[in-house]
Amino acid sequence: MAPLISWFGDDFTGAAAVMEVLAFAGIDTVLFADTPSDQVRARFADCSAIGVASTARAEGPDWMASHLPDAFRFLLGTGAPLLHYKVCSTFDSAPHVGSIGKAAEIGLSVTGARAIPMLTAAPQMRRYQAFGHLFAGTFDGVFRLDRHPVMSRHPVTPMQEADLLQHIAAQTSLPSGLIDLEALWSDGEARLQTLLSEGAQLLSVDSMEERSELAAGRLLWENRQDLSFVIGSQGVEYALVRHWQDQGLITPAPSPRSAGVVDQIAVVSGSVSPSTAQQIAWAKANGFEVIRFDAAAIIRDPHSTDQVISAAISAGVKAAAEGHSPLICSATGPDDPAVSAAREAASTAGIPMEEANKAIGTGLGRVLDGILQGCDIRRAVISGGDTSGHGMRALGLEALQALAPTIPGASLCVGYGGDRHDGLQIALKGGQMGSMDFFGWIREGGGPR
Repeated sequence: MAPLISWFGDDFTGAAAVMEVLAFAGIDTVLFADTPSDQVRARFADCSAIGVASTARAEGPDWMASHLPDAFRFLLGTGAPLLHYKVCSTFDSAPHVGSIGKAAEIGLSVTGARAIPMLTAAPQMRRYQAFGHLFAGTFDGVFRLDRHPVMSRHPVTPMQEADLLQHIAAQTSLPSGLIDLEALWSDGEARLQTLLSEGAQLLSVDSMEERSELAAGRLLWENRQDLSFVIGSQGVEYALVRHWQDQGLITPAPSPRSAGVVDQIAVVSGSVSPSTAQQIAWAKANGFEVIRFDAAAIIRDPHSTDQVISAAISAGVKAAAEGHSPLICSATGPDDPAVSAAREAASTAGIPMEEANKAIGTGLGRVLDGILQGCDIRRAVISGGDTSGHGMRALGLEALQALAPTIPGASLCVGYGGDRHDGLQIALKGGQMGSMDFFGWIREGGGPR
């Protein structure tokens, strides 16, 4: 039987967030860390939702042109009627890195879809879209994206425009249109057909609350033949699940539970978000040993990488032996001098920041691998969207399944594959995501609060 949906994540945390929405709705779901081998695919042959994670958000258009078509063809081959290109709920992208416009062009070419709906809002995560403009919540309130304290100053993809069609116009010339709240509240189908008749190929879809989310989910599912390729956050799945439940296609699942308390976990963080800074500060006061990872050193002198990694592993294993939960971070927030030091090192070396971030993420993944091999800890967190992708690959994990929820988009999962960490419990957290005590919550096993 064909899956209900397939998806391709432009980073690992986002791809895992889609898995979480579907799994906790009672749909048997798997996320692969890359296009799987036949052997790995067979291990999850009965799943009704299939995803593939990537690092596309940190890659350029040439990389996307080289890698996305084959991945999309694999997912089309599953027979799922919808292929979702999962992007961050804050629409992180630019013409030179993580181009959503480039992904849209490739998706149209490979799938033959008539048009691409873009559903980025996810009200469950305090991501809202009204009349084309995206808003996102923080610990301090809800902000229009171009005034958001994190996204307006993002080190790689700063958001200078909250109107998503205006933002993506710098990445593609595809004709576009908007299905706004008024249309969803009255007759979204009529607005869709008008836009299609006018030749629009990129359709931004508002979502603010249950009514508009349900209407968006109905629009996607009932027009899945024309709209077989979808771009958006896990808001796509939230909307579809709401519609599927409304129509009786799936039944509500039992509430998920905690995975149980453990004494220690291991954490690596490459995020420079203010939210992560607050989480690290909480962790330091609650049984975690914060250990610095010298990112500037490995950027400035790649030959020092092994030495820096070895030092962090040794410190982490020592902290674990002393009863602490090791937390290795490249910075404690956007104002940490380590951030400017890393940028200065990249500038001096003539290295683009996306390449520097890849080195940091891979290094932190190797650190986590070494710590886990050096102690008895079997639960971990990787903090930072780009860091998660590189870290997962350093661990040798090939697939994930959701285990226990936390905040939407950052569940505790089980990782499979490789010869070192099969069965590892792991959470992947975007830098802007999570409660203040998120790392403690994972130590407790997640679960509803």
